[in-house]
Amino acid sequence: MFKFSNNSAESPCVFVIFGGTGDLTKRKLIPALYSLFERKKLPKNFAIVATGRKTINDLRTLIDGEINEVIWSEFCKMFFYFTFDFSAETENYDRLKVFLDKVDNDFSTQGNRVYYLAVAPEYFSTIITSLKGNGLLENKVSWQRVMVEKPFGTSLEIAKDLNKKILKSLAEENIFRIDHYLGKEMVQNIIVIRFCNSIFESMWNNKYIDNIQIISSEKIGVEKRGGYYDKAGILKDMLQNHILQMLSLICMEAPVDLSPEAIRDEKVKVLKSLRLFDKETDQDKIILGQYGKGQIRDEEVIGYREEDKIDPESNTPTFVALKTCVDNFRWGGVPIYIRAGKRLDKRISEIIIQFKKLPGTNFYDVFSETEPNVLKIRIHPAEGIFFTINAKMPGIKMEIEKVGVDYCQIYQDSDKTYEPYEHIIIGAIQNNPSFFTRWDEIENSWNYIKSIAEVVKGMKMDFPNYEAGSKGPKEAEKFLEADGRKWWG
Repeated sequence: MFKFSNNSAESPCVFVIFGGTGDLTKRKLIPALYSLFERKKLPKNFAIVATGRKTINDLRTLIDGEINEVIWSEFCKMFFYFTFDFSAETENYDRLKVFLDKVDNDFSTQGNRVYYLAVAPEYFSTIITSLKGNGLLENKVSWQRVMVEKPFGTSLEIAKDLNKKILKSLAEENIFRIDHYLGKEMVQNIIVIRFCNSIFESMWNNKYIDNIQIISSEKIGVEKRGGYYDKAGILKDMLQNHILQMLSLICMEAPVDLSPEAIRDEKVKVLKSLRLFDKETDQDKIILGQYGKGQIRDEEVIGYREEDKIDPESNTPTFVALKTCVDNFRWGGVPIYIRAGKRLDKRISEIIIQFKKLPGTNFYDVFSETEPNVLKIRIHPAEGIFFTINAKMPGIKMEIEKVGVDYCQIYQDSDKTYEPYEHIIIGAIQNNPSFFTRWDEIENSWNYIKSIAEVVKGMKMDFPNYEAGSKGPKEAEKFLEADGRKWWG
């Protein structure tokens, strides 16, 4: 698994951002780079070049949030902005090459580059092809890597075509497909929880586990991403990447070692084992929703169709609940319930493991009404683990109560805590693919989403069907009741 190198100077390079004036760059990338610089985690020979069509006179406009002015002034000594239209003619890339060669020379970065594509997916192949055609992806004496933001494509067919085009210019080992959830501490911790604790791994199968729930809810709406989101929806924005990544880590077999490739191998096996949806028989296993107006923190908020850049008659789902399963020896018969959505009553992302009740407890009246043991792996906002057990209440009577064992992963030493984008940036610089997805992971996840899309085509969309600030469509609350179960989050 990932750890920061003790010698960051081993990886001198220029970090080039395409989409340097975009929202992602301002909110995540430059703050992450600034934080790494402040902590002295960047290579000694390092420079940042943000590119964009706009003319920028003040680099401060490229970062959101508070900064230390003294540190910022030092940071800006290695931070440059280059006005550049990445969709324009070849001579623009000639200009970029001249500029980057000069930065290489000034900072002794040896021609090593990381190109971060913080742009829409339709520009990925254009940029990479242009970089290759202009000698900016040689990977001979020096190395060059490309970081690609999600989503990688918008369908299985488009993703395959995109991957084919990119591989003409760049080898698989130099493509870093981003899923920032892989940079979250508790997502990385899943492997340790599973394979370093016999109490869990010995029971991590269909003999002891009743069901698995993966829940990801947000209070926010689409914010400034309306144009993108109305094309993607919840299935492509959350399910295809973040949620399936968590599912594969929870359900995978023990890897032969903890190398990134060994872990990826096992995750792919899970994705291949996911049972595909059947459009004729599985409509009752999927519930979609779209938020209407409502209240969040006592404030009135607008519905999805009133958001900026959203079609007033849009049928794009902002909520999904579904029932799925992994068809293999370990998980056969264990249902996996997924729920994700925007403008819900709380912000939470967690994985819940409900263990089976011991059949013998039914012979004791006082035990018969006890709840099952539940393990919660909380991804955010409060990262940690919560495990419930049954214990006797103090007193004369034999009464049972639920007791929670709670671990909240908060480090007093802030130097040990890193934001996801800090992890993935250093991961690419140090050539560690732990936080990135391999092509076969992408392909199999899109194949799964394709089966869902076929089912959705035959469903009537009566949107909006839940109020902002609620738990989502009422049908989702009843989703588990038919199976005699309930949502734990």
